[in-house]
Amino acid sequence: MAGHDRSLRRPGARAALRGVAGAAVLAAAGTLTACQLPGGDDPQEAPGAAVTGPAGPTTAGDPYVPGDGNGGYDVRHYGLKLTIMPDAAEQLSGTATITAEATARLARFNLDLTGLKVAEVTVNGERARTQRAQGELEVTPAEPLQKGAEFTTVVAYSGTPEPVNDPVLGTYGWIRTPDGVFVACQPSGAQTWFPSNDHPSDKALFDFEITVPAGLTAVANGVPESLPGGGSPGGTPGAPRPGPGTPGEPGTPGGEPGTPGGGPGPAVSPIGARATTTSKWHVQNPMATYLATVTVGRFAFRNGETPSGVPVISAADPSTPTSLDAFHRTNTQVTEEFSKLFGPYPFASSGGIVDNADVGFALETQTRPVYGAYGVTPTLIAHELAHQWFGDSVSVTRWKDIWLNEGFATYAEWIWGERSGGPAPGDHFDRLYETGGGELWDVPPGDPGRKDMFHRSVYDRGAMTLHALRTEVGDAAFFEILKTWTREKKNANATTPQFVATAERVSGKRLDSLFQAWLYERGRPPR
Repeated sequence: MAGHDRSLRRPGARAALRGVAGAAVLAAAGTLTACQLPGGDDPQEAPGAAVTGPAGPTTAGDPYVPGDGNGGYDVRHYGLKLTIMPDAAEQLSGTATITAEATARLARFNLDLTGLKVAEVTVNGERARTQRAQGELEVTPAEPLQKGAEFTTVVAYSGTPEPVNDPVLGTYGWIRTPDGVFVACQPSGAQTWFPSNDHPSDKALFDFEITVPAGLTAVANGVPESLPGGGSPGGTPGAPRPGPGTPGEPGTPGGEPGTPGGGPGPAVSPIGARATTTSKWHVQNPMATYLATVTVGRFAFRNGETPSGVPVISAADPSTPTSLDAFHRTNTQVTEEFSKLFGPYPFASSGGIVDNADVGFALETQTRPVYGAYGVTPTLIAHELAHQWFGDSVSVTRWKDIWLNEGFATYAEWIWGERSGGPAPGDHFDRLYETGGGELWDVPPGDPGRKDMFHRSVYDRGAMTLHALRTEVGDAAFFEILKTWTREKKNANATTPQFVATAERVSGKRLDSLFQAWLYERGRPPR
């Protein structure tokens, strides 16, 4: 993630969630306590006797986000069928079908879910007993789950998701816009709009089926069954097509079939007196929950491909100052050029979404980063698209290693800036080394601490670490290290020690002292 003001990262001095309570603990009788995100839950319980027996951990055990995530199972797939009515009393009604594998014998397990009403939960087709507490949904299946067994949990739920409001992080998650919803969830916002194992260590495939009022369009991750604005996924290289709602062009916003300019778009169906549109999106590579988005509004679109054949879908609200043609062109160029530097693009599509959201940050939502209403710059686009390799495909195992996301994306931003006529990465390094100030050297980016997980040191000193590595091993070895990293860790989770081992193996050099000085020690490292 990055902010539009380069002095403010993620967007700048944003740090970890305040005052979130400690890890949830299950008592022998099956009662539950848990961490609280803004927007609490009313306790809910389905009829049935309390059940004892083995339970999965109610947290992933990550001290940077206490209470987030759960254990005892590995999610393989989320199927989210959502109806989003931004102006309704309840903005969201949904059914989440979650396919997972039990990694231990489970009499009960937890999902992260904050602030929404649960109508019913079934496991393998049988109604399950549930209990609610702050940020947690405890599920007790009719029969215990055996280790290694695949099981399917279906949760029917509804409500109006509340954004996470934090005095340091600001507002993120489910954010209302003038015409819809902007969804950007790092680090803990996914649980505010769908039940999940809300920690990046448990990545899964996703399918979305999203119904919205006619005239609006839902844009999600992955590949759509029908391209917004017309055509089939893949497009034609060099021939972007205007999408519905483009000022001065025929067509009805929403891309209704048969409408001039709309082309084959979302299916349209009346519900009572109100027409709706439904679109389907498929995520073909594992994705962390915080990278999921279902951004809804009035958008114009450009669809095309990179020269190497990666489909690119770019969307922008026409009320924002963004030039959609320039945005789409930069998305295409950056995706192509970074594929040469970092290895093949890791996903089935690329692009971005600019919405009229009153936020000061962008987020690298997988395959299609989201940006607020401020002016989007080419280097910011480069930062977010670099995350597709560093953060999205290769994801952190624990948030303390977030420099693997932000330091790498910042360095990629420097590289793109140089290619666009700006300062070279070495110039950025020299300027920061001389003028960075104490705050840059007081926070070690390799383990910055919970309150500083989005500190500028994670971004800038993280990027400086990579430049120090490049200087030590030379350009050929440096870029081979990056390509090896993205190839070997594709679709997986990783840690800093694993990156150090990769760098040493590829370069043939001992590098532990370099990484120790730049990532873990306070004070300015020697050059």
